[in-house]
Parts: sequence; C-alpha cells; structure tokens
Amino acid sequence: MELKIIYEDNHLISVVKKHGVPVQQDASGDSDLLNEIKGYLKEKYFKPGNVFSGIVHRLDRPVGGVMVFAKTSKAASRLSEQIRKREWKKKYLAVIDGIPEEKTGKFEDFLIKDRENNIVSVTEDITPGSKKAVLSYRIILNDSKRSIVEIDLETGRSHQIRVQFASRGYPIVNDFKYNHSIDILRGEIALWAYSLEIFHPVSREKLVLTAEMPEEMAKLFF
Repeated sequence: MELKIIYEDNHLISVVKKHGVPVQQDASGDSDLLNEIKGYLKEKYFKPGNVFSGIVHRLDRPVGGVMVFAKTSKAASRLSEQIRKREWKKKYLAVIDGIPEEKTGKFEDFLIKDRENNIVSVTEDITPGSKKAVLSYRIILNDSKRSIVEIDLETGRSHQIRVQFASRGYPIVNDFKYNHSIDILRGEIALWAYSLEIFHPVSREKLVLTAEMPEEMAKLFF
C-alpha cells in the first residue's frame, strides 16, 4: 500500500484512506492503514521496537478519504477530546440515486446497530441502544437520475450517511449494504471524506485537510 500523506509533523499525520482498505486489522487479514502508517514511521525515523500511532476516528472500510492519526499519546488524547466536544468539521461528497426534493436539508434520526450482522437501521428514540444521528446536505449537481451531494456530518455514527440517505430513498451508488438497485456493485462506494477541519493538538492552529474526489467516483456521474 502506497501512503498518500496530506500533512505530517511531530504530533500527527494525515493520510488519504483508499476505498476498501480497513482502518485497522480485521478478520480478513488484508493490509490495513494503521499498520502501514506504523511501518512508514518506523522506516522514516529509524524507530526501534513498536511504533505508536493512535486511531482517533474511523471511516467505514468501503469509504475513502481524509484521515488523521496521532503520533503521540498526548496528541491522541487531545484530538479525541476535540471530537467529544464536536470541534471537528467533517465534510463528505456522495453520489446518490435520486434527487432530494430540497436542494439543502438536514437529516435527524435515531440509529441502532445490529452488531452480529453489521447492519444499521433507523429506529425510535426510545429504542434501547439507539443513538441520535445528524447531518446536513446540499445538492451540488444533479441529472435526471442521480445527484452529487456535499454533506456536513454533525455526528459520527456507524454507517450514518449511508443509512440516513438510503432510508429516504436516496441510497449511495455502489453501496452493497444499503443500495438494492440493479446498478450496484460496479465499482467502489460513491462516498468520500474530502475535508476535515481540526485544531492542532499542541498549537491549537486550525488545520483544514482535504483530498479530492477520486476520478473513478466522479465518472459515476459525469
């Protein structure tokens, strides 16, 4: 796996996660991003023994885009605290089937995860284990069948964007879990984390980290 580095200093490293790559090792045994980063740091800085690289947020395995990893435990703690306080701003791009009636909108739902089958669904707020999920969107472009939407993610629930759009009849193109259209499984899921705005864990300087939508995803629409 060739790492595409967006930003790096003594405290953190930001990279582009490719579609289909797990953030950390899973049952598949496939190469994962965390171990690739550790290998890169070990080789670049001639570090002996185990190398620290802290996961502070995640992307679903099928989804690609910007990610940040901490290089120290102090940075990991401070970045995690920023997430807890909802100081991060996360933006996504998605190609969806259908055209939402409103060009801009906000989705608020309660989601629950079936961990055994790794499926998330919309439920009632009184359902034990349910969590509130909030996002805002705007349509950037559409034709007669599909739309490209920009999404501001306010909460970071598992499969959140995928479930919230699919539950309203606008599933993400190539989403094998939540899109039951005959057009699926012709490429990677059309969901991309393109912008992440955070505060540096030491200086508190605002960092805006971006990664362009991959060409194969853009070709689904254009």
